[in-house]
Amino acid sequence: MSTELGIGIIGCGNISTTYLGFAPLFRGIKLIACADLNPAAAKARAEEYGVEAQSVEALLANPAIDVIINLTVPAAHFEVAKAALEAGKHVYSEKPFVLSAEDGKALRELAQAKGLSVGSSPDTFLGGAHQQARALIDEGRLGTITAGTAHVMSHGMEHWHPNPDFFFKPGGGPMLDLGPYYLANLINLIGPVKRVAALTSTATPTRRITSEPRNGETIDVETPTNIHALLEFARGATVTLSTSWDVWAHRHGPMEIYGTEGSLFLPDPNFFGGPVEIAGRDGKIAPVEPWAHPFGKPNQEHPHGMVANYRAAGLADMALSVIEGREARCSIDRALHGIEIMTAILRSGEEGGFVEMTTTCTRAPALDPEGARALLRKPD
Repeated sequence: MSTELGIGIIGCGNISTTYLGFAPLFRGIKLIACADLNPAAAKARAEEYGVEAQSVEALLANPAIDVIINLTVPAAHFEVAKAALEAGKHVYSEKPFVLSAEDGKALRELAQAKGLSVGSSPDTFLGGAHQQARALIDEGRLGTITAGTAHVMSHGMEHWHPNPDFFFKPGGGPMLDLGPYYLANLINLIGPVKRVAALTSTATPTRRITSEPRNGETIDVETPTNIHALLEFARGATVTLSTSWDVWAHRHGPMEIYGTEGSLFLPDPNFFGGPVEIAGRDGKIAPVEPWAHPFGKPNQEHPHGMVANYRAAGLADMALSVIEGREARCSIDRALHGIEIMTAILRSGEEGGFVEMTTTCTRAPALDPEGARALLRKPD
């Protein structure tokens, strides 16, 4: 059996540079080609990263490509993933991988019928900080998990993204755009969700773009931009999740987990690394000494300083799971459960009351430092 799978990218927008830039760090995958509905965009990315530019049709028919990375806009994720599966390709999608649980179930059924794998970002929960937090929980340092909070709040995307329209359309909004990072990590730490309830709202009916090149244009807001949810987990824990693009400033931590023996304070799950703190029954909060996890090492300049960015780790893990015949950590079952949680939260905001989950999943196998190094071509 091959020791690596050929990778083709569909969608050459902003996020494609992340995959094209970081995929070469990992074993099991080889970038072959990219495609976009705009041929010029594909050509530019291909020239920048040394891959072949193809049409979407040619890429799907390319026998050297085993896995399609689906980087199209969320509204197109289902149709592109379906076409890739029908072409006999495995699929790894940018989040959210579909916009409804029904579509996710249809893709799972199709993939199973064809013996193919589907995976989806986010893979940031594989980062050094979040896996160390997972290890502390698994060691029993917090006792039984009883509650938690998670907050991702700002004033939106229109001040930096060149084409921010889709963020404010159905399928966008802070829950479906940023919620996946938080839910993937909560599932990693606590497990599946049993039911949800939420209050949702929109502060303004329009947004004014202040980024270039469309500075001054107006966007109609067609999805909630302020969502406050309550999640009940299958293990009994209750977690408050707030996602909003109607907040100018706040002092909430990104994620806190509370147990019968202590509390855990985590960094932003949009990133792979960051400080982890813990407190025991004495209530004294102390930093956790970072372990030597390769996915916690800062490697990219960010407006707020150096950060750890190892996106494509989930893609590599999925490719190696196909090669090695094991479970992928960013599996379709976990992605599907996350989609149902988020869409149920939005539904609760519309209808009122709790919404019960119809899907479930297991926690992904933990990824300790040794396991992470095994994903890299040249581990530190």
